[in-house]
Amino acid sequence: MSKILLVDDEVNVLNALQRALLQMLRDAPPQIETCTDPYEALKRICYCDFDLVICDYHMPQMNGGELLQALKDVAPDTVRIMLSASTEYNTVLSAINQAQAFRFMSKPWDAAELEQNVRLALAQRAALAAPPPTPQELEARRLEAEEPGLLDVKRDDDGAVIL
Repeated sequence: MSKILLVDDEVNVLNALQRALLQMLRDAPPQIETCTDPYEALKRICYCDFDLVICDYHMPQMNGGELLQALKDVAPDTVRIMLSASTEYNTVLSAINQAQAFRFMSKPWDAAELEQNVRLALAQRAALAAPPPTPQELEARRLEAEEPGLLDVKRDDDGAVIL
């Protein structure tokens, strides 16, 4: 199960975003937590491993760029998406360059774009969490690519190899 943290100082936005995500991801419902205070969100991130954090840029206590920058230092494998009603160039640039946001999305969000970006973000997180293949697995893949079916061994009821 994926874990997502939503951070926005507007409760109505958090509720709408949470409803949208739960509906979009019905096939694999994530566990979603919300925070209206970026400092509380940062504390929570220190205690809990999240796959994805979606946060607003304009918040009174700390802007989203600063939050995502801190998050990058504390939990570098957590994928970060920034939402903002602002389309100012510096806001977008800050989100991408400083906080290394996976995506920058404008508010109000487009449902299809949100779903696509969240699914891509969760897939990236899953790829980061997967252990690297062993040398034996890499060799098996190479052999199977050269000769499909080579590694399919057929055995009888006693376990003997059938040629």
